Amino acid sequence: MKRVSLESPSYYLNAEASWLRFNRRVLEEAEDETNPVLERVRFLAITAGNLDEFFEVRVAGLLQRIEDGYTEPGLDGLSPIEERDMIARETQEFARLQYQCWNEKLLPALARESIRVLSLPELTPKTRAYVEEYCERELDPLLTPVTIDPAHPFPRVINKALCLAFLLKRRRRASATYTGVVTVPRALPRLIHLPNGDSNDFVFLADLVAWYATKMYRGYDILSAASFRVTRNSNLYLQEEDSRNLLESVRTELHNRRKGDAVRLEIEADADPEIIERLRTNFELEPWQVFSVHGPVNLSRLFNIYEQTAHLELKFKTFVPRELRLTAKSQDLFEELRRHDVLLHHPFDAYDAVVSFIEAAAEDARVLSIKQTLYRTSEHSLIVPALMSAAPKKEVTAVVELKARFDEASNIRWARDLEDAGVQVFHGLVGLKTHCKLSLLVRRDPDGVTRRYAHLGTGNYNTATARVYTDLSLLTADPEITGAVHDVFSFLTAYAEHPNYDPLLVSPLNLAERCLALIARETEHARHGRPAHIIAKMNALLDKNIITALYRASQAGVAIDLIVRGMCALRPGVRGVSDRIRVRSVVGRFLEHSRIFYFANGGEEEVYLGSADWMPRNLYERVEVMFPIKDALLRERTKREILDAYLADNWKARLLQKDGTYIRVWQAQGKRKPPSATSAFNVQEFLIALAEGKQSLEAIPVAATRRTRKIALGKER
Repeated sequence: MKRVSLESPSYYLNAEASWLRFNRRVLEEAEDETNPVLERVRFLAITAGNLDEFFEVRVAGLLQRIEDGYTEPGLDGLSPIEERDMIARETQEFARLQYQCWNEKLLPALARESIRVLSLPELTPKTRAYVEEYCERELDPLLTPVTIDPAHPFPRVINKALCLAFLLKRRRRASATYTGVVTVPRALPRLIHLPNGDSNDFVFLADLVAWYATKMYRGYDILSAASFRVTRNSNLYLQEEDSRNLLESVRTELHNRRKGDAVRLEIEADADPEIIERLRTNFELEPWQVFSVHGPVNLSRLFNIYEQTAHLELKFKTFVPRELRLTAKSQDLFEELRRHDVLLHHPFDAYDAVVSFIEAAAEDARVLSIKQTLYRTSEHSLIVPALMSAAPKKEVTAVVELKARFDEASNIRWARDLEDAGVQVFHGLVGLKTHCKLSLLVRRDPDGVTRRYAHLGTGNYNTATARVYTDLSLLTADPEITGAVHDVFSFLTAYAEHPNYDPLLVSPLNLAERCLALIARETEHARHGRPAHIIAKMNALLDKNIITALYRASQAGVAIDLIVRGMCALRPGVRGVSDRIRVRSVVGRFLEHSRIFYFANGGEEEVYLGSADWMPRNLYERVEVMFPIKDALLRERTKREILDAYLADNWKARLLQKDGTYIRVWQAQGKRKPPSATSAFNVQEFLIALAEGKQSLEAIPVAATRRTRKIALGKER
C-alpha cells in the first residue's frame, strides 16, 4: 500500500481560526443557562480579555510579518494576508455575538435577579444625587480634558485605556468642529455600585464622564460623544544578544509597549461617523480594525459586576479542596517523601502543600539550599517571601523569567526584591524563556544522609491561579528525578549541558525528539499487535512534526485520544490519515491547564507530566521539562481517575470535527437533546465531589473509555 504524503495543507487546521473557536467555546459558557448567571457574566468578561490578548500578541505579530514582507503560507496553506482577512471576518462576527449575548441574554437574566446596569435617565432622584456627588468628589480631580488643535496634539492614548471622544463646536466660532478626548481614570472602578436598597444597581463610569463633559468643556457645544478604546501591539522586541542587562532592557521595552502600534479600535456603534473617521485616521487603522459595538466598550469590565455582587447563590458553589495528609508513620513531609512520591491534582487538591514544601524548606535548619524557577506568581505570593527569608541562612537561587507575557513588570519587581534579600537571581538563557516549573532543595536528614527533594509541576507557582486552573504537582525524593532537576538548574544558571537528563525530557535539548520517539514506539507496538494507545492532554497542539507522527501512528492502528483545550492544528477523522484520532476540548468552571501524556507501551504503561504543550515555541524556544510518574499507584491514579474521567465527560466536552468545528459529545452521538441529569457527566464537578468524598471512581461512565481500550488492543478495526 502506497504511503500517504502528509504534506498537503488540507491535513492541517489554521491555528488562529482554532484559537478563535476556543474563545467561542468560552462564549458558549456565557450563553449556557445551566451556569449561574454571575458566572455567565464572568465567562463573557473572560472572552473579552482573551480577545484583547489575541489582538495584542497574535494579530499584532501577524501584521508585523505582513509589514516585513513575509509571504510564506502556514501549515494550512493560508498566506499571511489571507490569514489576516480571515481574522478580520471572524473577529467582527465574534464581537457581534459577544454583544448579542450581553444585550439579549445576560442583561435580562441579571434583571430577573434584581441586578441592573442603568443608564443615567433611569436613575432615581436619590441615585442621581449620589452620582453628582461622586463625580464632584471622586471623578473631577482625575479628569484631564483635551481639545485637539495646533497647540494641543492628539494625546498619547495608552494601551486598552478607556477614553471618550467628543465632537465639539466653539460657541463663538460656529463654522469649525474640534475633537475632544478624555481618558477615563483607571484608578476608579469601571462600574459604580449605586446605593439603592435591596437591588444591585450599577452605572458605567464612562457614562458619568460623558454626562460630566459639559462641565469640562465650557464654551463648547458637544455635538456628539462616544466611548472608545485602542488595543496596541504588546509584543516585546528585545535584542537580548546586544543587551548588557536583560532586566533593564525588559523594563525599557515595557514602557515602549504601552505606546505600541494600534491594532484595534473599539467604539460605540452610535458614534458620529466623523468621530470614527478622525480616530481611525489618527491611529492609522484599516476599516476592518474598527469594531463598532452595541454596548459598553470593553466587556472585560463586567468582572466588576461579578466581584461587587455578593449573591453566592448566583455563582458556582464553593468547595474545600482536599488537604494533603501525612501517614501516621511520617513526622513531616520530608519523611513522607522518603517513603513515597506525592501527586497533587489542583485545584481539587489544595495548593497549600506546595507552598508548605517551600516554606518548610525556608524555615528548616536542616535544609542547606533551595533552587526555584518563577515564571508567573501572584501579587501576594507566599513563596517569594519564603525565599527571601531563607536567603540569610542558606543558599537560595531563583531563576526568574522576566519575559513572562503580561507579568514582566511584577517579575522585575520580584527579581529586585529577591536580589535585595540576598537571593542569587538569574534570568535564564539568552533567547529561551524559562517555562519549566521546578523547585529543588538539599537537606541533611536526621540519619546524616544529604538528600535532594523536588517539586515538579505543570502550572505556575501562583496561589491565585492554583484555585481556578487544573494542574498537577509531583513531590518527590527520587534520586534519579532530583538529580536530573539539579542538572536542569545547572543548565539554566551556567548553560552547562549534560549528556542526558534522564528520566526527564528537557527542551530545547531533547524533549521534541523524545516525544517523537515515544509516539514512534507506540506505532511499532500497534504494528506488532500489542496494546497501543496514546492519551495526551494539553493546552495546544501545533507542531507539524508531532502532528505528522500522530498521523503515522493512527495509520498504524494506534488509538489516539487528545484532550486539547485551545488551538489544535491536527485535523481528526480524515480517512486513511487520522480516522483513529479523537480530539476533545473541555471548557468549564476551571481553566484546563494540566499537561498529561499517557502511552500504553505494549502493556507497560507510561505517564508523563510537564510544563510544555506540543507547540514549536515550547519544544524549541523555551526551557521546558516533562517528567515521568514512576510510582505505579500514581500512574494508575492519573490514568483511571483523571484521564478516564476527562474522556467520559459528556457535558462540558466538545469534539473537534474534521472541518475544524466543535460539537457537543451528545450531538456527535446523534442525539437531539443534551443528557439528562442522571446521565450527564461533568468531569470537573465529578473531581470536586471526589475530593470532597462525595463521589467514587465507580461513578465514571465506562462506556466512553471501553471503545478506546478495544481499539488500543486491536479488537476494533
